[in-house]
Amino acid sequence: MERDTTLVAALGDSITAGSPGYDPDPRQRDNLGFGADEKSQWEYWAAKRRPGLRFRNCGVYGERTDQIAARLEECAQDAQVLIVQGGINDIAQGRPVEPAADNLRAMVQQGKGLGLRVAIAELLPWNNGFPEADPKIRHLNELIRALAHEEGVPVLPFYEKLEDPDRPGRMKEEWTPDGDHPSVEGYRLLGEQAFPASLGTGTPR
Repeated sequence: MERDTTLVAALGDSITAGSPGYDPDPRQRDNLGFGADEKSQWEYWAAKRRPGLRFRNCGVYGERTDQIAARLEECAQDAQVLIVQGGINDIAQGRPVEPAADNLRAMVQQGKGLGLRVAIAELLPWNNGFPEADPKIRHLNELIRALAHEEGVPVLPFYEKLEDPDRPGRMKEEWTPDGDHPSVEGYRLLGEQAFPASLGTGTPR
């Protein structure tokens, strides 16, 4: 790794992966019919804005928090920063949010135990799940903010950044191509504006 470069391990589900425009695994792109546009990931835009950052995209489409947690150690190998993201698939599969929050907390604690700087991302608004899923999303985001405060780690404000002020609980239409995931423009907003500068080297462009 180049000198003065910070390796960020981004661990999560399809929002970390970059669906539907991108997936870090070519086999997944083929299986799911997703694109290969690297701009369809928030990590691309965060690295572009802060050239001292290098990202390892460990996003896997469809995974719950317990499945994401099982991949943490491998994803975090040789990294300096860990971003934890997940929880929407727990909700989509009808699971309660409290165990999902416990899993997220355990990942934050494990990352800290490995000596990493850690941050955790909020869940996004989910247009296709609105309105039934939105109270659960908001509740899990409240739990995420509480555990982040208790663990002393920053929160990436993904929900706030992509919520349509004219349609609370949903993303703007131009920010989502499918009602589930961000568009390239949505990922750009997350990467450029929601990633905290304190987690990496380099100056904003």
